[in-house]
Amino acid sequence: MSAVLCRALSKFISVGSVRFSSGCEQRLRGSLLSGDVDRFGGVTVRDFPPQIKEDEFKDLLRESLGQWRSEGRVAVWLLVPITQSRLAAAAACHGFSFHHARRDVAVLSLWVGPGPDRLPAFATHQVGVAGDTAVREVFEETGVRSEFRSLLSIRQQHKHPGAFGMSDMYLICRLRPLSYDINFCTHECLRCDWLDLAELARTTETTPITSRIAKLLLHGLEKGFHNIDLCVEELPAVCSAMFYQLYHRPLPEVKET
Repeated sequence: MSAVLCRALSKFISVGSVRFSSGCEQRLRGSLLSGDVDRFGGVTVRDFPPQIKEDEFKDLLRESLGQWRSEGRVAVWLLVPITQSRLAAAAACHGFSFHHARRDVAVLSLWVGPGPDRLPAFATHQVGVAGDTAVREVFEETGVRSEFRSLLSIRQQHKHPGAFGMSDMYLICRLRPLSYDINFCTHECLRCDWLDLAELARTTETTPITSRIAKLLLHGLEKGFHNIDLCVEELPAVCSAMFYQLYHRPLPEVKET
């Protein structure tokens, strides 16, 4: 294949994963509660009036939610300090629920965008997958059917802001398309097109990891995918009746004598 499916990044969660607000791109000052807008359209509120009562906060939050909905925001995160934990009960009246808590801050969340709740769950590690299990994700998000061929690369990053400060792992797999017609999910993507792999490798309008993987695939096309693939083999685990998948470069074939 000399083409690769490229999706415009408009997702609130990534494949197999979800992404929390990864940076403050815009500061909201027009709302009754001040919050940071992330690149996914979510609002994170960290500052609350220090002496506000529950009933007052309930009214304040209701008006703020109305404004955020009118602005097209998709989610609201409340980082409530333990000293103001009384505000959690008021937030629950508007549908907020606990997402997670760390030390002296409880994080409450509410999905206010269209469709079902697509907020990521909290975990000690976040594992995103591009391929494999994502055969299903690729079909659901793009309408393109594919099959798993190999694992290409693993990205690991600790203290990832998009994973609530936890570790993040992203597995990138090589897929072979079985269909080419695109029928993408409008909740997940703004655009969905086929791009020439060489163009994807040299463009500056993508992320460094996308460009690097495109170059890796070009190398595989030229020199053979056996030079870039991490093959998978299922082996019996120590626990009885269980198995695990081991990924590694192929071992040379040894003829038995």
